[in-house]
Amino acid sequence: MKKYGVNELRKMFLEFFESKGHLAMKSFSLVPHNDQSLLLINSGMAPLKPFFTGQEIPPCKRVTTCQKCIRTGDIENVGKTARHGTFFEMLGNFSFGDYFKQDAIRWSWEFLTEVVGLDADRLYPSVYVDDDEAFAIWNKEMGIPAERIFKFGKEDNFWEHGAGPCGPCSEIYYDRGESYGCGKPDCTVGCDCDRYMEVWNNVFTQFDNDGHGHYETLEKKNIDTGMGLERLAVVVQDVDSIFAVDTIKALLDRVCEIAKATYKEDEKKDVSLRLITDHIRSCTFMISDGIMPSNEGRGYVLRRLLRRAARHGRLLGIEGKFLADLSGTVIRLSRDGYPELEEKKAMIQKVLAEEEEKFNRTIDQGLSILADFEEQMAAAGEKILSGENSFKLYDTFGFPLDLTKEILEEKGYGIDEDGFRACMEEQRKRARDARKTTNYMGADVTVYQSIDPALTSTFCGYDRLQETGRITVLATADALTEALTDGEEGTILTDVSPFYATMGGQQGDIGTISCADGTFEVTETIKLQGNKFGHVGRVARGMLKVSDEVLLSVDEANRTATARNHSATHLLHKALRETLGTHVEQAGSYVSADRLRFDFTHFSALTEEELSLVEKRVNDAVRADLSVVTEEMSLDEAKKSGAMALFNEKYADNVRVVSMGDYSRELCGGTHVGRTGTIMAFKILSENGIAAGVRRIEALTCDGVFSYYENLEKQLSEAAKAAKTEPSGLIRRIESLQAEIKTLSAENESLKSQAAKDALGDVLDQAIELNGLKVLAAKAPGVDMNGLRELGDSLKEKLGECLVVLASEKDGKVNLVAAATEGAVKKGAHAGNLIKAIAGLVGGGGGGRPNMAQAGGKNPAGIEEALKKALETAKEQLAS
Repeated sequence: MKKYGVNELRKMFLEFFESKGHLAMKSFSLVPHNDQSLLLINSGMAPLKPFFTGQEIPPCKRVTTCQKCIRTGDIENVGKTARHGTFFEMLGNFSFGDYFKQDAIRWSWEFLTEVVGLDADRLYPSVYVDDDEAFAIWNKEMGIPAERIFKFGKEDNFWEHGAGPCGPCSEIYYDRGESYGCGKPDCTVGCDCDRYMEVWNNVFTQFDNDGHGHYETLEKKNIDTGMGLERLAVVVQDVDSIFAVDTIKALLDRVCEIAKATYKEDEKKDVSLRLITDHIRSCTFMISDGIMPSNEGRGYVLRRLLRRAARHGRLLGIEGKFLADLSGTVIRLSRDGYPELEEKKAMIQKVLAEEEEKFNRTIDQGLSILADFEEQMAAAGEKILSGENSFKLYDTFGFPLDLTKEILEEKGYGIDEDGFRACMEEQRKRARDARKTTNYMGADVTVYQSIDPALTSTFCGYDRLQETGRITVLATADALTEALTDGEEGTILTDVSPFYATMGGQQGDIGTISCADGTFEVTETIKLQGNKFGHVGRVARGMLKVSDEVLLSVDEANRTATARNHSATHLLHKALRETLGTHVEQAGSYVSADRLRFDFTHFSALTEEELSLVEKRVNDAVRADLSVVTEEMSLDEAKKSGAMALFNEKYADNVRVVSMGDYSRELCGGTHVGRTGTIMAFKILSENGIAAGVRRIEALTCDGVFSYYENLEKQLSEAAKAAKTEPSGLIRRIESLQAEIKTLSAENESLKSQAAKDALGDVLDQAIELNGLKVLAAKAPGVDMNGLRELGDSLKEKLGECLVVLASEKDGKVNLVAAATEGAVKKGAHAGNLIKAIAGLVGGGGGGRPNMAQAGGKNPAGIEEALKKALETAKEQLAS
C-alpha cells in the first residue's frame, strides 16, 4: 500500500466522488452562516444543515466536501495526549434525497480498498443493532462475513439530537495491528485502545423523531458521511498519531527547530510541542476566515488558543514572537487544499504578531503576580484562587480565565469561577453606566477616535449609487479589527463612498458593500470626525478584511424616497414663508425614506385655511415639474444670489446651492430629485407646537401619500360596512344614528330613574325626625351612583328639610350618597363628614360638600352597619 500524503488523500477523495456524480464544493468558512446553535463549524455536515432541513435547495443532490473544522470541547487534553486536537479536516459525501444505503456503503468500501489500497481483511464494518437492511448490504452484497460485521446499540450507532431528522449509522474500523492494542484477550472492534480505529462513518438519515421517542420514516432519505482526513492519513501512513502524519509532522518539526527541542525525549516538553502544533493550525485557519482575537464568542476561542500557544512557547524557552513564523509553515503545508491561506497570509501574520506582542508585554508580570497569589494561598492553606484575583489577571494582564485555570491546575490549585463572572459583570455594568455613546450601536466614542486622523473618505454619491473602493478601517463595537465575519456587526470605512451619511436632518443611506469573499449589509451611514464616513451594519455572508477592494451599492429605492422627502422640505419652507410671512425660519428637520418632519419659527397654531394653502402651494410646485439644479459657489456668492441659509448654521467657504425653478433657493448639502414632479404628491399629516415659538409639520410624499389614502379608504369602507351603508351615505347614516342614540339615551335615563325609584320602594315612612328634620337612611339595590344622586334629589323634594343617606350594591361594589337640604346644613348636618364616617365600613373612602357627598366601597356586607352608623352620626350632627 502506498503511503499517500494528506494533500494527496484530500484530492483523491474529492475526485473519487466527483466521478460518482457529486459536486465538489470548497470548504465553508469556520464561521457558521445563519446558525446560532454553533460558535464554530465542527463537522462536515454542519454548514450543509439548510440543505438537509429543506430551508435551502442544494446546488446538487450529490455533494462532496473537505471541511475545515474546530472542536474545543476537550481542549484541556490537547498536548497531554497524541490523540486530541482542536483542528481537523472532515471528508464527506452527502446525498439530499438521492442515493441511499446501498451506494453509500459500496462507494465507501470501494474508495478505501480500491482507491487508497487498504487491506480489506483489516477492515470491519459496524451497523446499528436493528438495521437489518445495512447488515444485509454488507453481508450479502459486499460479501463481508457475518462474524466480521459488528452490531452496536443506539449510543454508538444511531445519530440523533432531540427532535428532527435522525437515523442509524454504519462505521468502518481499521485494524492497525497488535502493536497498537491493549493486549487484552477480548480486544476487538469497539475497544477503547488504539488498535481498531474508526475511519469512516455513514449516517443514514431515514427517520423523523417527534421528540418523544416516536419515529416516522422520512419521504426523502439523506446520506451524511464523515471521515477525518488526519485519521485516514494515520492509517494509510501507518504512524502512531496525527502528529506523525506528513503535514502535521513537518509543522511539529518546525516547532522543535524553533524551540531547539527534540520530540519524544522529554514528555513534559512533548505536551508543549503538540499543543503549539495543534493550536497554530487552528489560529491560522480561524484568522483566515476573519475571526479576530477578542474577549467574547469566537474571538475569545481564538485568543485562548493563541495565548495558550504563546505561554507554552515560553515553557519551551522560545524567546520573542514565533507564532507568525509558524503560521507560514501551516500555510505552506495546507495551501494545496486552501489557496485562500496564501492570499490572506499578510493579514494572518499581522494579527498573530500583534496579539502575541500584546500578550508578551504582560505575561511576565502576570506570571509574577500569579506566583504571588500562589504563595498567599499556600500560606493561608487555601486551594482556590479568588474570583477577584483571577479577574485582575484577566483584566490587567490579559490572562483568559482558562489559561489561569490551566496554570493553577498544574500545581493543584483551583479558581472561584462564579466569583470571576461576578467581577466581569460588575465591570461591564460600570462600563455601561460610564459610557458616552454615539448613534453607532452604543459603542464608546473612542472606537472612532483611535482611527488614524490622516484617513479620510471621499463622497461621490451625488451623481452615482455604485462605486468601487477599498476598505481602510474595520471596527467592532469596541475595537478596530482586521476583519469582520459572517453575522458580526461593525463599521466599515472606505477611501471613497457613494453612501450619504446622516447630516443636516437627512438620514444616511442603506445598501451593501461586497467583494468576492463576503457581503456587508449597511443599515446606517454616519459622519465621523475628520471627514470620514462610517458604514454601520452586519456581515450577511462570508468575511471582509482591511484593504479588500469592494463594490459599494446604495439602495436606490431608499435613496430616491429620501430625496423626494428632502426636496419637499425645501418647497414646504418656501410655501410657509409665502403663507405666514418671512419671519418663518427653519428650526430643524428630519428626512427619511418614509416621512419628513419640518420645524419652523412661528408663534401660533396654523388655521385649517393656512394649512390647506401651504399644502396647495407645495403641490402646485410639484405639478409644475420644476427643474432642480445644484451649483457650487462661495458662501458670499450664495448669499448674494438670495439663497436661504439656516439660522446659526456654520457653513464652509464653498457651499452647494439647490434651486427649484425660480420658486426655492437654499444652501443644502443633501441629496435631491432631478425635477419636482418626481415628488408626485405632498400631504400634511399634522401641525403642532414643540417649543415656545417653534411649530412642527409632519408630512408624506409620493408612495407615502398613496398609502395614506389607501388606508383612509380602507378605514372608511370598514366604517361604512359597520354602519350598514355605503361610504357615500356614511354621513347621513351617522346623523341618523346620533338622533336615534339621543332618543334611546333619554328613554334609558327615564327607565333607569323609574327602576331606581322602584328599587327604593316606599321608604318615606322609614324616615325619622331629629331636631325638626327628617332623616332617612335606606338601601336601593342595583342602582349606580348617578341613579343614587337622582334618588337623593327626589327624596329631598318629597321630605322637605331633611338629611338623606342611600346605599346600593351593584356588580359587587358599593355606592354611597348623602344629601342634605339647606335647612339641614344650617342645623349642623354635613354630608361630607357623614360619608367619611361610614365609608370605611364598606371598604372604601370618600367625602364631599356639606350638602352633597358620595363614596365607593368593595364590601357589600358592610352596608347594613354603614346605614346604622349613618343614623348615629346624623344624631350627633343634629344634636349640636
